[in-house]
Amino acid sequence: MIREFTVSGPEAGPYGITAGPDGALWFTLVHEGRIGRMEPGGEPGFHPDDPVQAGPMNITAGPDGALWFTGFRGDRIGRIDTGGRVTQFEVPPGGPCGIAAGPDGALWFTLMHTGRIGRITTGGEVTGFPLPVEGALPSMITAGPDEALWFTLNQGNAIGRIAPDGDVALHALPTEGAAPVGITSGPDGALWYAAIGTGQIGQITTDGKVTEFPLPDRRARPHAIVAGPDEALWFTEWGTAHVGRITPEGRIDEHPLPTPGCEPHGIALGPDGALWVALETGGIAQVVPG
Repeated sequence: MIREFTVSGPEAGPYGITAGPDGALWFTLVHEGRIGRMEPGGEPGFHPDDPVQAGPMNITAGPDGALWFTGFRGDRIGRIDTGGRVTQFEVPPGGPCGIAAGPDGALWFTLMHTGRIGRITTGGEVTGFPLPVEGALPSMITAGPDEALWFTLNQGNAIGRIAPDGDVALHALPTEGAAPVGITSGPDGALWYAAIGTGQIGQITTDGKVTEFPLPDRRARPHAIVAGPDEALWFTEWGTAHVGRITPEGRIDEHPLPTPGCEPHGIALGPDGALWVALETGGIAQVVPG
């Protein structure tokens, strides 16, 4: 079952989405500079009153009971508590994009334009780590099963790993032009990523072995990916307005969203066991497995 909920006009641009510690979904309105909150079955609310000029892009639950987001346009990392109060921290220039809670109790983020990985403590202390490659556009990042962070290099045709001490390893992808974006830890102890450039979903083990699974329509442009409640991975297809599901063995199922051209971006597992998708044309979709 799939249902769509209108939460904004198409100019606001819902982009990133995550489940909060308060039983609600939290999502970014990247063009409007707001953070949305919606409980399953409820009405959306928005914070703060004054727009965040930095342009909130991706969002994740932090280890401190708050939500943390990247301010792509303004080189900021933001924190919003469940009451809607926002604090912003300045980070080095570079276009902060992906963000994830790390195994060390800090938040880790990518700096897309300058090719660095950043770390920020819940108190706002920022550290940066350079990557051994230029122009690779680090994009999304996730905590791995091996006490490290894993990230995509959108123009580097690679998946990266960074340990809490800053040690970096890069793993090249076998297909040129993969342009990986979303990445998540899977139920099989591997990392799974969305290759928007080649229309594939990829699996990479913690020792660097890559397996690629082509989608039925290679023009689907898969964007974000998350582990579902059913021992499978769920992903958005930005180009074809579908939500896809892939098992660790590689079986793929695709489900069209009700509104053609709705531009699905972020995807998260909600507190209700459903998948929730941010639609850049102004909606949030609920996808109930089975």
